Amino acid sequence: MKTLKNTKIKIRSLSKTFYSGQSVKALENINLDVYENEFLCITGPSGCGKTTLLRIIAGFESYEGEVLVDGNPVTSSGPDRFVVFQEFDQLLPWKTVFKNVEFGLRLKGVKDREKRVMEMISMVGLKGFENSYPHQLSGGMKQRVAIARALVMDPSVLLMDEPFGSLDAEMRRRLQRELVQIWQEVHKTIFFVTHNVRESVILADRVAVLTSSPGRNKAIVDIDLPRPRDPASSQFGNLWSETIGLIGS
Repeated sequence: MKTLKNTKIKIRSLSKTFYSGQSVKALENINLDVYENEFLCITGPSGCGKTTLLRIIAGFESYEGEVLVDGNPVTSSGPDRFVVFQEFDQLLPWKTVFKNVEFGLRLKGVKDREKRVMEMISMVGLKGFENSYPHQLSGGMKQRVAIARALVMDPSVLLMDEPFGSLDAEMRRRLQRELVQIWQEVHKTIFFVTHNVRESVILADRVAVLTSSPGRNKAIVDIDLPRPRDPASSQFGNLWSETIGLIGS
């Protein structure tokens, strides 16, 4: 496994309670380090707070405890963190692929945007579709646009919330391979929420497993396998079984 040294995200004694008539504790005493340029997957049973944890790191939720990104407390959203959601409707339907990817740069007043935008569109395999609209794209293509829109902003952390969860199995496998290739090229820290254990073993350097509600630290599984990974190999099967066992125990 590659050496992971610098802590990118530091989480200490993190708890989250929702109040709506009655209090519901979603997370309790979470402690986690996410390293620079690491691909970390978060998994666990339904209702364990995976998405809530991602939203806290993104700056979308209040919390108790400590969450630091590059040593700075998370108090709001910021350009150093960008979220890719599961929903296909995260794109602006009245804008082309190019305009969707360009949108954040335009808001920031960045000049000479075209080259950077086209580089990202090419990176996600959509060159030739820059003038297409979201309704003309498949679900997988829309998710590639969302990834390009995130990467063009050059965040240091990419937060991905079940981004392939609504895709068919073949498209999901294809985008998993493509995401690993993109990550190896751009060297970002990726925090990836998934309930799919096979997906987590395919993608991650480490898999963090949370317990059922409220979400607590259960275990960290090191995925010490070369990429691209072969799900048919015995080593893959052993890590899959270990992770499944942790979720079910």
